[in-house]
Amino acid sequence: FSKKIPRWSKGIAMLSLTTSLAAYAPNMRAYAPSSRAERSAVAMASSDEFTLAVLGDLHLDPRDLDHSYEGREHFKQIFSETESSKFVVSLGDLGESKDCTGSGSLYAGTTECFELAADFLGGFGPKFDVVGGNHDLEGIDEFPTDEENLEAYCRILGKKTPQFCHEVAEKTLVIGLGSTVFRTAKYTSHEVSVDDEQVAWFEKTIVDHPAEDGWKVFVFTHAPIIGSGLRVLQECHVVNGCCWLNHNDGPTSKKFIEIVRNNACVKGWFSGHFHLSHDYEDSMSFPTDGANRGSCVFGQTAVMTARSTRDGRRQSRLVRGNKDGFEICTVNHAKGGEVRVDCEVTYQEDGSVGIVALPHEELDHDGYFRAYTPMEEDGCYIENRGGTLNENEEWDDTTVCWWHMSDGAVLGVHDGMVIEYDPTTLAPLGMVVSKDELAGRKVAVIDAGIDAAEGCNVDPGRGIECADSPPTDQALILYDDDTNDVTVIQPNEDGSYWRKIVRNKMHRMREQRRVKAAKKWIAAKVGEEEAGDVLSSWGPYTSTIGQVYKKNDLSLPAVSTKALDSTNRGKVIAQ
Repeated sequence: FSKKIPRWSKGIAMLSLTTSLAAYAPNMRAYAPSSRAERSAVAMASSDEFTLAVLGDLHLDPRDLDHSYEGREHFKQIFSETESSKFVVSLGDLGESKDCTGSGSLYAGTTECFELAADFLGGFGPKFDVVGGNHDLEGIDEFPTDEENLEAYCRILGKKTPQFCHEVAEKTLVIGLGSTVFRTAKYTSHEVSVDDEQVAWFEKTIVDHPAEDGWKVFVFTHAPIIGSGLRVLQECHVVNGCCWLNHNDGPTSKKFIEIVRNNACVKGWFSGHFHLSHDYEDSMSFPTDGANRGSCVFGQTAVMTARSTRDGRRQSRLVRGNKDGFEICTVNHAKGGEVRVDCEVTYQEDGSVGIVALPHEELDHDGYFRAYTPMEEDGCYIENRGGTLNENEEWDDTTVCWWHMSDGAVLGVHDGMVIEYDPTTLAPLGMVVSKDELAGRKVAVIDAGIDAAEGCNVDPGRGIECADSPPTDQALILYDDDTNDVTVIQPNEDGSYWRKIVRNKMHRMREQRRVKAAKKWIAAKVGEEEAGDVLSSWGPYTSTIGQVYKKNDLSLPAVSTKALDSTNRGKVIAQ
């Protein structure tokens, strides 16, 4: 039923086109990287030519700015070698999410952070703009609300709104959308959330600049969108529910790819968030046949500093174009600002694009840091006819498989976890079952409809509940062959399966401070050696019980309210 593959095997091949490069490549001779000695021989640019610096997560730390300033110098050198229109886009996460000043507060999202970022970005020379990332409203000790934090962010960085739109060359727009939620996030505060007003503005702006009239649009967001096909981190952003733009908002999260599919003017979309380099085949994705990505090339953007990189690379994106097309390049900050052309794109008369993805030696490495994305005919699909899915095998971290539930949900196994995937794009959404839960257990899909559960026959008084239940329902269960214990994997109330485990960061930080205060208090009261454990009790509590106390007995809680160790070590206080 399932396929065993090496843990990090490559699942996506680099785009390969047999048509000659010359047939597709735009006339980029005016943009070709020149040597230091040749930079004085710069020709005047025409109105359609542009050069964009695209900066990934900056995470500026006032104690450690050497690599940041070095990266800026690399771009200043590049800018000095062209007379084309120039623009700088920062993809957000401006400051380091640590106490960088000894204040006891996080540096990211503070006035001091915004002022340093404004000074740093202004030092590039050309005009700049910024999209908000998941750390940019993190000034929770300085600003009591997201609105106040956002106002300071916009004011100090010279922005009128979280979004932006600039015409950087003739009929060429750069558009940015920024995150506006941190304290009020329903789940993890590190979800990149674009508000409804921005989404409506974005759609109207795109529709008002159609490809038929010659418009080309490049979009910038901190996180990528569902359907982009870019590499994501299962062990970090997928399981934590902060992988995609508006990750926890199902309808809105899919709106962005719908806009791309319906509007050929969108030619490029750049994002950061993952701190991964450009040296992966799926650090870019293309509008190839069957991909359903409109006419848009999606690009992952790396980071400048060694402190922030996940894979040792220090890179930024460079985009250079004209009326005929554009090229996407990598600026290698570890090699003196060396420029590598990764992709050449030409505009076609019908609004589509011609693409040449250029191979380079850095792609020849193990495909680490990735999540599996199901694909039709990938040999890993299981036909769900009910019953045990892994009857004759053990699923482990080399197993790759996926299947549909009767309600349309798409589940699969990768890296020893059960993962939920978006049904329309097959993008990973989040973890359903963790490695420790799945290890050594069987997985089954069983009939759980009204007849199977015998709900109506057992209790006729539940007629309304029965009427609301779907005619066919399946339950995902885990069971142990040795103990015969069964775990039912309950879907969420919204019908999804993946676990929204990570809670709002502001609430978590306040709870941690209360625990620290309690530890300090009891130590002062009885002495360090006599102080006991400090546990926490909180809600909401998850149960199928419909009342807090058992009927007619207020001494017997139906829902456990026992205090727990907030560091999840499992210790409880008996009641």
